[in-house]
Amino acid sequence: MATLKVPAHAPPSSEDAEQLRKAFEGWGTNEQMIIDILAYRNAAQRISIRKTYHEAYGEDLLKSLEKELSSDFERVVLLFTLDPAERDAHLVNEATKKPSSSSWVIMEVACARSSKELHYAKKYYHSRYKKSLEEDVAHHFSGDYRKFLVPLVSAYRYEGDEVNLSLAKSEAKILHEKISHKHYNDEEVIRILSTRSRAQLNATFNQYNSSVGNDISKDLKPESKDEFLKLMRDAIKCLTTPEDYFEKVLRQAINRIGTDDSAIIRVVATRAEVDMVRIKEAYQRRNSVLLEKAIAGDTSGDYKRMLLALIGAGDV
Repeated sequence: MATLKVPAHAPPSSEDAEQLRKAFEGWGTNEQMIIDILAYRNAAQRISIRKTYHEAYGEDLLKSLEKELSSDFERVVLLFTLDPAERDAHLVNEATKKPSSSSWVIMEVACARSSKELHYAKKYYHSRYKKSLEEDVAHHFSGDYRKFLVPLVSAYRYEGDEVNLSLAKSEAKILHEKISHKHYNDEEVIRILSTRSRAQLNATFNQYNSSVGNDISKDLKPESKDEFLKLMRDAIKCLTTPEDYFEKVLRQAINRIGTDDSAIIRVVATRAEVDMVRIKEAYQRRNSVLLEKAIAGDTSGDYKRMLLALIGAGDV
C-alpha cells in the first residue's frame, strides 16, 4: 500500500530529464521543480530519468543533484532518487562505517524488506563495493551484534501465508525456555528470528502469548538498559508490524531534543512507496496528531516540502 502519488500520465523521461537540467541552470537552482518531478515518479520512472539524463548530458543525475543541493534536502532527494536495491546497499555500506548504533539500519534492511528485495540489495552491494554485504556486516560488528545481524542479512524467508501450528507451539516453547533463563543470544533464538517467515513468526508469538500469558517483547525487556535486547525487540516489531516499528522511529526522531533528521529521511525515503499510508495511520493512533503536521512543525523550506510530498501530504 504505497502513498507516493504518481501522475496517471507522467511525462516521458526525456521531458523530465530536460526539465531537471533547466532546474540546474541559470542564477539559482529551481528546487521546486526538482521536488515536482522526483517526488512524484516511481522507482522505474526515476531509473529511466537517470538513464535518459546521462545519455543526454553525459553526467550522472545524482552528481548534478549533489552540485546543486545541500544539507538535509540534498540527502532526502538523493536517497529517494536511488533505485531501492541501490539505496539499501548504500544505507548498509554507510552504516558499516559508523558506530554500533548503526546496527538499527542493518536490522531494518534485513527485516523490513522482502526476501527478493534483500537479495537484490546484496547483489547490488557485491557489484558496487566488490565485497559481500554479509562480509562487511560481519567485519564491522562483534559479539552478540554480529551473532544476530549476520544471520538476519543472510536470510531468505518464505513469503507466503502458510503456517505450521505445531512448529509454532514448539518454537514458542523454545523461545520461552531460552528467554526465561536469559539466554537471549542463544543460537536457537537467533535461528527462529532469522529464518522463519513473517506469518510463521506471528503464529509463534501468538502461541508464546497464549501459553506464557505475556508478550515476548515484554519478556525481552529487563530492568537494566540493554541495547542488544532493544535491537532484538525492534527486530521482532519490524518483522511482524513494520508500520508500528517505523512509527516509533519517526516519533523518537521528532520528539527528541534536536530532530534526528537522518532517521526521518531514511524512513520517508525507504517507505514512501511501500507502506507510508499504514505508518501515517499508526502515527496518528499513537500520537493523536497527523504525521504531516509533526514533520511540518519540525522541518522547514525545500527539505520540508520534499518530505511532505513523499508522505503524500502536499504542503502544510
